[in-house]
Amino acid sequence: MMAAPRAPGVHGELRYDEPMSRHTSWQAGGSADVFFMPASIEDLAAFLASLDADSPVFWHGVGSNLLVRDGGIRGVVISATKMLRELERVEELSVRAGAGLPCTQLSRQCIRWGLGPSEFFAGIPGTVGGALAMNAGAHGGETWERVAAVRTINREGLVQDRTPADYEVAYRSVQGPTDEWFLEATFEFDADVTPSMETMKAMLERRKRTQPLGLPSCGSVFRNPPGDHSARLIEAAGLKGFRIGGAEVSDKHANFIINRDKASAADIEALIAHVQKTVAKEHGVKLVHEVRMVGEASHD
Repeated sequence: MMAAPRAPGVHGELRYDEPMSRHTSWQAGGSADVFFMPASIEDLAAFLASLDADSPVFWHGVGSNLLVRDGGIRGVVISATKMLRELERVEELSVRAGAGLPCTQLSRQCIRWGLGPSEFFAGIPGTVGGALAMNAGAHGGETWERVAAVRTINREGLVQDRTPADYEVAYRSVQGPTDEWFLEATFEFDADVTPSMETMKAMLERRKRTQPLGLPSCGSVFRNPPGDHSARLIEAAGLKGFRIGGAEVSDKHANFIINRDKASAADIEALIAHVQKTVAKEHGVKLVHEVRMVGEASHD
């Protein structure tokens, strides 16, 4: 197992051989060689600067859209969500939110401030950082439609301010500078839009009614293809309830794969591949998964 140096000025919590099943919403997968939870941005910068240039670094949010393979992650996993949770109103129509802030919390406070449209953030089951990384969206809204600026940190520990012009943003896709991670974002809202707490609550109630929220899953597994919905295609292919090992296509929402019974990451990945293959055969549509798959396959 590799070792990570504890440089002067580094005070965060450092764990070795940390099970990533504790840190993903699927509750599956192998261990990380090194797992670091910084105490502050300065602490994070010092830690990053202390790493060897060839040490792999993986940035972890809350694991709501992540599959860690059973062989685990070689290198260093950084989990900074606990310290990046600030939220402040910086101008009449803009707010600054830390990357570790849950999107539901961002939505609720923006509604209290009368800033809209912000209800859609409540439909994103993760943090601001994760939403920025994949241009997450819900109920017709997308994260980067609201982004005015972001602050990042690179693997040398340098903090930088960037604008949307530094990124290529598309549906559930964001491409930007390599080896940089989001620390915070400034969001701008519209002067002529009044958000509704009732609308947000209705969205959350609909989620509760139509999605298997009480079971381990990553939310929607596949992107919606143009002009259609992945859930409809999967259900029409007869895959609701289909299982591989402990992984199952949800009976409640076909675009959810749930950890029904101690599923391995290999079970989940195999089921994702089976759904893709079946939908391609039945409908001629290639489904693209939203979930991020990382780490090594088990060598057992």
